[in-house]
Amino acid sequence: MFDNLTQKLESVFRKIRGEGKLTPQNIEDALREVRRALLDADVNYKVAKQFIADVQARAVGQEVISSITPGQLIIKIIYDEMVKLLGESRADITQAPLPPTVVLVAGLQGSGKTTFCAKLARYLHTKGRLPLLVAADVHRPAAINQLEMLGKQIDVPVFSQQDTEAVTIARNSIEYARKNIRDTVIIDTAGRLHIDEEMMREIEAVRSTVNPHETLFVVDAMTGQDAVNVAKVFYDRLRYDGIVMTKLDGDSRGGAALSIRAVVGKPIKFIGVGEKLDALEPFYPDRIASRILGMGDIVTLVEKAQEQFDQQKAQKLEEKLRRAEFTFDDFLEQLREIKKMGPLSQVLSMIPGMNKLPANASVDERNLTRIEAIIQSMTKDERRRPSIINGSRRRRIAMGSGTTVQDVNRLLKQFEDMQKMMKRLSKGSLRRSLRGMQFSL
Repeated sequence: MFDNLTQKLESVFRKIRGEGKLTPQNIEDALREVRRALLDADVNYKVAKQFIADVQARAVGQEVISSITPGQLIIKIIYDEMVKLLGESRADITQAPLPPTVVLVAGLQGSGKTTFCAKLARYLHTKGRLPLLVAADVHRPAAINQLEMLGKQIDVPVFSQQDTEAVTIARNSIEYARKNIRDTVIIDTAGRLHIDEEMMREIEAVRSTVNPHETLFVVDAMTGQDAVNVAKVFYDRLRYDGIVMTKLDGDSRGGAALSIRAVVGKPIKFIGVGEKLDALEPFYPDRIASRILGMGDIVTLVEKAQEQFDQQKAQKLEEKLRRAEFTFDDFLEQLREIKKMGPLSQVLSMIPGMNKLPANASVDERNLTRIEAIIQSMTKDERRRPSIINGSRRRRIAMGSGTTVQDVNRLLKQFEDMQKMMKRLSKGSLRRSLRGMQFSL
């Protein structure tokens, strides 16, 4: 996400870093490029204009601190103003003082609203909550079936009633939640193809009936400024509490995310970063600003790793590494754990400095798939004792994995080098040495 904007801003920063000091002229030149980058990213014109004015007001007249360069100073100012534009702090879902908390979800058809309901339920379930999904989209039968299927995947119950109005379903679901000890009710309402008066009246009736503690509007980030315009119209009618931006992983411009809060005046609370049900992230303005400016997002990366990696398994793995007993089975398990963290491109985007790599230096996820295929084509004995893999075995593994003998040789050589290094490592240097290890094909 934000790839195009990040690259253009980095180009601007490279120029300003070359300046000996900040002057009104070079600040103006730099901000003109920043404004162009924002507009190219589909940021609302008025939002971009105000953003540049705010940055310029802070930058002009500031004394450059001796310990930093002019480039660092202006980047810091842009970062601060971008955090302010995005919302300054994390806005969480409001919880009811007395359960259940009722969350009403609205949005246009095709925005990913129903899938978001399931993602939210899964997210809350991992936090120890007991959510209930409510199928209140009575206009599209497929939506009810879709929600029920998603509910089964995440082991969350779905409340639905045939041939019943949406208002009645929503009201009955709250009573059902109380009786079945579900502390959060997530109501999926009918999606609209456009701003339809009859449908708007329906969701207004649902809202006035259940009096939700939280109303979320789901918008497709891929639609750019249309997303901002629709969000504004919906807010005028629905007065929702927060915004959810879906498909942000497919939007390399990111203009809607930078514009929507300033236009609507309500915070972004969640972002969808993939199709899988775990591809949902809470929206942290400071972390997103850091990603946009190419500074990475180490905090989110660590949180993702903590969610996926078992501490006991990690400790056992470290012990095996110290004893030089690390096998291809262990490596395959770690490879799969890394893939659970999400697309590799997203994971790498959270590492500071990765945006400075040339475009052709990006990591191809097919390489990981190729490595996995090679290991899976080995027998159990070959995974434990790679030294027995002779020429004929290498040809068989290559054929079984759809790769070449050269690919197999390369992986075996890298694995052998790693095992040799493990034998030379002392206890204190193990973690440090692991950081520099890479596997590639």
